[in-house]
Amino acid sequence: MEFCHAGKRILVDCGLFQGSRTLETLNRTPFAFDAKRVDAVVLTHAHIDHCGLLPRLVAEGFAGDIWCTEQTAALLEYMLADAGRIQEGDAARRNRRKDRADLPDILPIYTEQDALAAWKQTREIAREEWFEPVPGFKARLWNAGHILGSASVELVIDETRILCSGDLGPKHKAFYADPESPAGFDHVICEATYGDRTREDITIAERRTLLEAEIKAALARGGNLIIPVFALERTQELLLDLAALMETKRIASIPVFIDSPLANRATSVFAKYADTLEDLNGENIFRNTAFHFVDATAESIRLNSVSGAIILAASGMCEAGRIRHHLKHNLFKRDATILFVGFQAEGTLGRVILDGAERVRIWGEDIVVRAQIRRIDSYSAHADQTDLIAWMEARRPIAGSLFLGHGEAASIDTLRQFASAKGIASSVVVPELGETYHLAAGQPARRTKTGDPHLQEAIGRDWQNSYADFASNLKRELAQIEDTRSRERAVADMRKVLDSYKHARTEQAFRRRAH
Repeated sequence: MEFCHAGKRILVDCGLFQGSRTLETLNRTPFAFDAKRVDAVVLTHAHIDHCGLLPRLVAEGFAGDIWCTEQTAALLEYMLADAGRIQEGDAARRNRRKDRADLPDILPIYTEQDALAAWKQTREIAREEWFEPVPGFKARLWNAGHILGSASVELVIDETRILCSGDLGPKHKAFYADPESPAGFDHVICEATYGDRTREDITIAERRTLLEAEIKAALARGGNLIIPVFALERTQELLLDLAALMETKRIASIPVFIDSPLANRATSVFAKYADTLEDLNGENIFRNTAFHFVDATAESIRLNSVSGAIILAASGMCEAGRIRHHLKHNLFKRDATILFVGFQAEGTLGRVILDGAERVRIWGEDIVVRAQIRRIDSYSAHADQTDLIAWMEARRPIAGSLFLGHGEAASIDTLRQFASAKGIASSVVVPELGETYHLAAGQPARRTKTGDPHLQEAIGRDWQNSYADFASNLKRELAQIEDTRSRERAVADMRKVLDSYKHARTEQAFRRRAH
């Protein structure tokens, strides 16, 4: 989000688009502003969808401070550097693909060096302490209860009071107190990740009982229990619960492999701040002898031959990282279990598997899904619909507008209907990508620029998801046609469809030239 006033410009967050391949292409589109003219950034937390474009911002000329909590700054050193390595590695891997031999090389969005340069521009500030990121802008950070160091951002700009929720945590969240911030704003900008979902209200103890049952069932099948995890927060929550279950003898002390160098580094930051976190009581539970932190690639590869173990690997939505290797080596096994414990965005491999795909494509290879696919919802680091409504009501009165974003269309629309029905604000706005608004004190927001429809088209499931599903099942479906000639006709018919699009494209180009 960009805020401008009196010739000054600040950003609240600057994150990577995550989801389908089409959505991720937006990370390469030009910024809607000149990076050199941004005066400061205020960062809510260290998740990549909130901080992941900071290295590109710096590489393009941003030289100001990145204000955040001490814990967020500590995490950013690892999160951003890892993101830079992923960008470089993904570009190199795609350029080596044989089907790209006749195409120009792909360049990384940014490098590890760009990432470290961005981290060096962080400036730590304590929560609830007023500061001026630039003259004319006052700001305060409030506990958001989402992940280590997370914050909501209060802004005062020329007498207009604005609150940006950042990502909000749920009730019964491990490690942190519930979210908090003042009331009485002109405008509130709130996330809506789970705006259409009300989770069962369970305690940490009840959540551990669910995890215990999943572990015992998975191990009884004889194969591995594979858990896709977010390196930051979800990994540490699971380790907290696994340690508690082992210490109380509710599960055996079986090997737990944390196969993510980034998760291992993030865990070291949690250990550093253990005395400030609830549920740890200053104790470093991450030293449990059953926990094996895997860094070296060779050690990770050796896990392909293990059985009867618990493997935690990133990324949490299965879009990159070592989890893809473990899915490739376990999805086809009937005795394996894949346990999802985090949000799976539309268009991601994790969402495709969770939605019941019988086959998936991983690095161009078709994989049959025979493993048990399981899910525990209670590990979410996001507030659900009930939590979000309660948080918004506690911010009242909202004199101007309530903005809803950071969620899929159904989630945002459902939350909009609830917020409108409860009269939380007289104006409830669902902004589109690229829109701008004038925010005045005591008045509803006024739109000053419409969004770009091409940007909106990138949101959600895209053609590449459909292609992967189609391609992975095509050969089998052709084989089910009764005779060779009929199969030939089916292939010819499909080719005709593609040719018709090529012909239409040629006709359009001809008309444009003639015009």
